Amino acid sequence: YPFHPELLDTLTRKVSTLNDFQRVRGMLRLLTRTVAHLWKERPADAAAIHLHHLPVGSSAIRSELITRLGQTALEPALNADVGSERGKSLAEEIDDELHRGLPPYAEYAARTIFLHTLAFNEPLRGCSARRLRYSMVGPGTDFAYIEETRKRFLQDSAYLDDRPGAPLRFLAEANLNKIIRTREGMVDPEEVRVEIRDRIETIFDGGNKAEMEAVFFPGGPSDIPDDASERPRLVVLSPDAVGIASDSDPVPALLRRLHERKGADDKELRFRRNHLAFLAAEAARKETLRQRAVRRLALAELKKPVHLDDLADHQQKMVGELEKKSQTDLALAVQQCYRRLFVPRAAAAGGSLEPLPLDDYDASEKPGNGQRAVVRALREKGKLRLPEDQPDAPEYVRDKTPLKTKGEMTTEALRDEFRQNPALPMLIGDQVFVRGVRLGVEQGRFVYRRGDLLFAPGEPTTEIVVDGESTVCTVQYAKNIGIWPRPAPKPEPEPDPTPDPPPDPHRGGKSRTGEEGDGGGGAHRQSGEDRRERPPGVWSGSAEGPMGEALARVREQAQQAGVSLGSLTIRPQEWGDALRLIRAVGTAPLGAETAVELAGGYETRDGSSYCMQEFHGTVADAAPVVDFLEPQCRDASSVDLKIHLRLAFPDGLPPTGDSWEKLAGKLPRWVIGAAVLSAEAKPAASTAGES
Repeated sequence: YPFHPELLDTLTRKVSTLNDFQRVRGMLRLLTRTVAHLWKERPADAAAIHLHHLPVGSSAIRSELITRLGQTALEPALNADVGSERGKSLAEEIDDELHRGLPPYAEYAARTIFLHTLAFNEPLRGCSARRLRYSMVGPGTDFAYIEETRKRFLQDSAYLDDRPGAPLRFLAEANLNKIIRTREGMVDPEEVRVEIRDRIETIFDGGNKAEMEAVFFPGGPSDIPDDASERPRLVVLSPDAVGIASDSDPVPALLRRLHERKGADDKELRFRRNHLAFLAAEAARKETLRQRAVRRLALAELKKPVHLDDLADHQQKMVGELEKKSQTDLALAVQQCYRRLFVPRAAAAGGSLEPLPLDDYDASEKPGNGQRAVVRALREKGKLRLPEDQPDAPEYVRDKTPLKTKGEMTTEALRDEFRQNPALPMLIGDQVFVRGVRLGVEQGRFVYRRGDLLFAPGEPTTEIVVDGESTVCTVQYAKNIGIWPRPAPKPEPEPDPTPDPPPDPHRGGKSRTGEEGDGGGGAHRQSGEDRRERPPGVWSGSAEGPMGEALARVREQAQQAGVSLGSLTIRPQEWGDALRLIRAVGTAPLGAETAVELAGGYETRDGSSYCMQEFHGTVADAAPVVDFLEPQCRDASSVDLKIHLRLAFPDGLPPTGDSWEKLAGKLPRWVIGAAVLSAEAKPAASTAGES
């Protein structure tokens, strides 16, 4: 073999500067022993004799370099990083891991750096990365592997000079890598376990704003509640309890037990099985997670002043940077380890749980984002609905719940079906469920009722309440029990054409209806309001209750007084009814002059509050205000709105006839709940002239 120029240059220009090196006999001993080693080994990549072909780990070459040249201070570096007859060096470990079947790039790099370190003058010791590549490159070696090996060796070496800008050379004292590894060996295993559990909780908790409620490291079914919480539960198992090798492995018995049972004695079956998802560690990544936690604790200990003061300035700076990076590395290790997600199986066959692929994890320095990939995987599977998602088809919900056979269920019981039946998706909050009920009514599948309130197909929308008093029934069931279509109103009795005699203003008296004379204010006594002084001939009436009932009472009062209505003021008691009324009147006018008065505000779920200035104006001008208030009030924790709608009838509205029937037919459909009505008679022409 020819000699590579770098070999001769390093021996003559660097090694020969050592006082004990014999330029002729020493050079010959090194070269002849190298040739003998190559003749015996015959490496396939040797087209010439390179510097890295010197077997510095063999006893003969070691004796020549360490003993004859007086370099015993470098013997620890030689044994640990380059080559040793008593165990594997770092270079040999890297080759076993990365270069099986390839030339031993790590050993070649370590030998080259070590021989460049053998020089008397400080500036001559070591080599640059460029010089290393030049020394190692050849027909049998790949340039890319050389550079990859250099970076890995620099990262893991215990004796390479770690000062910024320093050349590649070995030191007699251990560098920061060695110090960290020593500190890692002193970490208590119990501290490692606590650190891993704390980091898992930090990453997957997410707090109150997270999509799912996390339950950590349950020891048995009693640790997992079976109540109707608003958010589905993500059960995170301890890495020491369960380790999943692959998706093809059977579901561990612990997971099945946690999913199917509840309580301390495991005798009770879990009711809300579709409210749980399980996250377990991957067996192959548990050791990496442990190593990252050990390094994190070791660096945190080194960062303490008692240890930091013993390090060089550049090492102190590196400890700070590495300690910060170790937090990110540990968070990433946790996320990559927890890749085994199990969800309730929709089909009955195959067990109660099935694995769900979970491959897309994002590394983040900020903890608390561990649920992101879980939620994404559940949504892609169609197993989870966020509040902004569209609801399932009403026919599908009907067919997968007892609503199909029973015909009617409370909204609370129907909502709970989503927490029980694996064929249905998990729901976060009630928004998607409420939209699903409303969609079912609009599509002619459901009828919603709450007490006397009824929300049926073709009618204005109303607020859906999820509780044990509100019910949802199928349209067919509603027809069978006679609540929809609505029964036709009973005909009103013909009014008595003989008007009541006016009361005596001097002595009072009673009308034919049995009420004391009060100048037309008897209607106020009927509605429970205090009697007020009014000018002679001015009649007013009022009533409170469900819209249909209140209108009937006002009509009776007007008929008894023999007057036509000049105005009718409506104050719905439910804000939803009031906003719906304003919208309806704007799109379906009643042949009356309208005016709106609005005041109040709302408080959000986060505690913020909004108080608006009073609004007085027309229905058309109120439309943008209604468009703003309606979505805000739906998501608010409390609402306090006072809304009055005044209908003025310039020509008067008789309490009988088509105009009244038209009004009485529409208002109860728009205002489903209770309302307060107040009416005034149209002034007579003579009265108006006297005024």
